[in-house]
Amino acid sequence: MSNGLDKEAVANLAMKWNLESIFPGGSASAEYNAFRDKLKADLAAAHKSFDDLPKELSSSSRDAYRTFILEFQRIASHVECAYSMADCLTAQDVKDSKALDIFQEMDVLVSEYNNLETRLEAFGKKQDDNEWAALIEDGELSRVRFYLDELRRNARNKMDEEFESFANELAVNGYHAWNRLYDKMAGDLKVDFVEDGKTTEISLGQLASKMDSPDRSIRQQAFEKLEGAWETRADYVTMILNSLGGFRLTLYKHRKWDSPLYEPLVMGRMKRETLDAMWRAVAKGVSKLVPYIEAKKKLLGMDKFMWYDQTAPVGKSDRTVSFADARKLIVKHLGGFSDEMAKFSDTAFEKRWIEAENRSDKAAGGFCTGFGPIKESRIFMTYLDTFGDLMTLAHELGHAYHHNVLREDPYFAGMYPMNLAETASIFNELLVTDAALSQAADQDEKLMLLDQKLSRAHVLFCNLHARFIFDSTFYAERKDGVIPRKRLEELMVQAQKEAFGDTLDSDGYYPLFWASKLHFFLTGIPFYNFPYTFGFLFAGGVYDRAKKEGAAFASKYRNLLHDTGSMTTEELGQKHLGVDLTKDGFWEAAVDRMLEDVEQFVELAR
Repeated sequence: MSNGLDKEAVANLAMKWNLESIFPGGSASAEYNAFRDKLKADLAAAHKSFDDLPKELSSSSRDAYRTFILEFQRIASHVECAYSMADCLTAQDVKDSKALDIFQEMDVLVSEYNNLETRLEAFGKKQDDNEWAALIEDGELSRVRFYLDELRRNARNKMDEEFESFANELAVNGYHAWNRLYDKMAGDLKVDFVEDGKTTEISLGQLASKMDSPDRSIRQQAFEKLEGAWETRADYVTMILNSLGGFRLTLYKHRKWDSPLYEPLVMGRMKRETLDAMWRAVAKGVSKLVPYIEAKKKLLGMDKFMWYDQTAPVGKSDRTVSFADARKLIVKHLGGFSDEMAKFSDTAFEKRWIEAENRSDKAAGGFCTGFGPIKESRIFMTYLDTFGDLMTLAHELGHAYHHNVLREDPYFAGMYPMNLAETASIFNELLVTDAALSQAADQDEKLMLLDQKLSRAHVLFCNLHARFIFDSTFYAERKDGVIPRKRLEELMVQAQKEAFGDTLDSDGYYPLFWASKLHFFLTGIPFYNFPYTFGFLFAGGVYDRAKKEGAAFASKYRNLLHDTGSMTTEELGQKHLGVDLTKDGFWEAAVDRMLEDVEQFVELAR
């Protein structure tokens, strides 16, 4: 007993995050409401302040602009805080209508912030290079020089200020509204699931976890229920995807961007040559997964490998890992590399930064989000006592640790791109999996752990590549008009055939995958697929260096994470790993490294 609660109640409480310490009262919080009202007032005041600034940089106006930019940075961190709270509230309860209203309100606030950023961009690109350098070389702005130079450089490839502002405002009730509609639709979908003779209504988030079941009939039922659920919404989702794609392409045309990849590459601070080199290496390496898939089919007694078999467990699949045990394992294994990482993760559990409870009213998926000036993170997932859930938890704690490394830096110096954001999360996964492998009690457990590693590679090399190929072909065809549902399904199957090679059977594809995958509908991040594969392979390169150098690499690893907010992807690779990311060599070696366990898995499977 503890504080009048029994052990089960205490355990359940530990699996619920604490948002009260940020803004008490949930979506009805008076403090949160006041915070948003203050943010609106600050944005309005900042726009007024910008109106009153001199139109050109000079020695006499420099201090005024420094003050403005520092205030702009402060507002940016508060926008993140307000947005993250709305994100958490809607994720923890998809039926919270007040939270959904706040999310729509946040779209307006973000638009106001974007307009302020647009004004600063337009101002910056017109200024003399020497005057601009003088502005950002002194004082606090020197710590965010990389971000400010990037902002000015990107502005040169955008429309004039008035048109960019107009587009930001139109996006609130058009572009972003379609994204919100999709989120609401996905959150409301429920299915009746039959297990152990009982029928239960569950959410799509709960349904997704069934795809990891060792029982193939459960996986197949989960897949068919998922497909059936989205079948009822497919015509609407076709409209949403076409509307999002049309808006994006129209904007790109007026900005004179010749490729839909321009924006995600700019956001990723990476070159097209790097992306192409990575996918070439992945495509070349997929055939090496075939022996793994064939051995897995034999172990599972299957003659076909279907979509719903991608994450089917083998080995000691009946092993469960409680949330409390997951905490102990993660902290212990991270501590073998870095005391700081272990202590940080333990603190995240202790302070209840993690929402892991299994509830039907939660959103699907998982994420980690920061809260700007509060200097804390929150992790969202549904934990069901599987080893896969343990890895998801380790993954999200990696994101939180990355945030923590940058917590004392100015906000703009901590804004790292999505592809580099996956470095710490996947590093955590590799660290925990390998530590567990070294302590495996028997061959069954070792087989299960090897399967976890290779299954992850299969998903990131094949499933993610299929998403990238689909996005590419979708935008190529969307330029010529609306794409009907049937054609979207054809494009998805074509993408899966190309990406999966011989690892998926000919009748094992999932034509409606484009409808069920949230990432295709995110308006803030186009092509949200390659960052995962990039992070997987890049983190593998970092982890390989860590294995060679041991605990002595911990400080170097921390320094690498610290630099993710202040240099390009290629510069980071060159500085910290001594590699040229635009060349095939690094990526081919990274792919081989991630597949080096295939032979051992096949031997154990025999």
